Amino acid sequence: MSAAEDLDLDGGPASALKLRREGETLRLEFAGPWTTRELARHDDALRSLDLQGARAAVVDLSACSAIDSAGAWVLDRTLGDLKRRGAEVSLVGSSPAIETLLGTVARKHIELPPPPRPDNPIIAITLRLGRETVRIGREGTELLSFLGLTVIVFLRSLMMPWRIRLVPLIAHMEQTGLNALPIVGLISFLVGVVLAYQGADQLARFGAQIFTVNLVAIGVLREMGILLTAIIVAGRSGSSFTAQIGTMKVNEEVDAMQTLGLDPMEVLVMPRVFALVLVLPLLTFYADLMGLLGGAVMATVVLDISFFQFVRQLSDAVTLWTFWVGIIKAPLFAFIIGMIGCYEGLQVSRSAESVGRQTTRAVVESIFLVIVLDALLSIFFSIIGV
Repeated sequence: MSAAEDLDLDGGPASALKLRREGETLRLEFAGPWTTRELARHDDALRSLDLQGARAAVVDLSACSAIDSAGAWVLDRTLGDLKRRGAEVSLVGSSPAIETLLGTVARKHIELPPPPRPDNPIIAITLRLGRETVRIGREGTELLSFLGLTVIVFLRSLMMPWRIRLVPLIAHMEQTGLNALPIVGLISFLVGVVLAYQGADQLARFGAQIFTVNLVAIGVLREMGILLTAIIVAGRSGSSFTAQIGTMKVNEEVDAMQTLGLDPMEVLVMPRVFALVLVLPLLTFYADLMGLLGGAVMATVVLDISFFQFVRQLSDAVTLWTFWVGIIKAPLFAFIIGMIGCYEGLQVSRSAESVGRQTTRAVVESIFLVIVLDALLSIFFSIIGV
């Protein structure tokens, strides 16, 4: 090409990049300050630089007024890119300071490894399922081991009751039982209202509204009373156990306790587990009463059934075992909730984020296991005819 061709990619007043084709040579002229502030304006042009068939490239820095380390890195990257594309590169017009900075950047330059290729979606899903399966299996094994340890310490405490710490036990009974009465009572009352209203609405189609009492009584006494109480206690007290013990682990109080020769299972775990085992049956009995009261109120309002008629129908609808089925579940659910709350608290690492994560896990695992155990017990009671 005989005539020179000018390509002005940037006409800005601060810095400029000009491409000039001179025969088989492409001339790059860097003008003005090439600093961090100016680089973004020219980066795209340099990354998509077209050699236009030239075999040589001349980088002219005679008009470059200033350059910092970022500008030197961009210039070094451009020179390397031109060389990789087969051009013979030469640098002209640079001052000694610029050459020194370019040499320093070139010695420190590190080639980044290519980004990893994305896995096949099927392989990625399989790997994730495998990792989650291994993690769940490992956690299940550890939880089963903790369950065995808790049972051993629990039975040992029953055989040696003087080892039970009464002051923390009573304090936890107050926190988990007495302080939970308002929320347990309100939720149970409302559930009784809902059961009675929905039952009356459906049974009215068959002219059997009176059996709404049976529906409310059996539903509350066998299932809803204990299940709702256990879920409320898991969210309220189970999470509290995890947060309390987890915070003690963060503050290294558990380590200090072990250094003094105290067993965390006896000092931290047993008072909480015993408190829940003693309190949850009482809370369940209270929830049963409030649920029946809610059903009686709604039956009076909707079906015009008096409290006397409600109680008489209630005595015909349920047996003593209907009441005991719900109460028998309470200590088992309490043991599960207390054990998992303490276990997750002891799994906390030394960070506040870990306390929040383990608290969430404690609530989810407690509710999940309570529902699974309730389903198994319901099948068991059905098989034995209770």
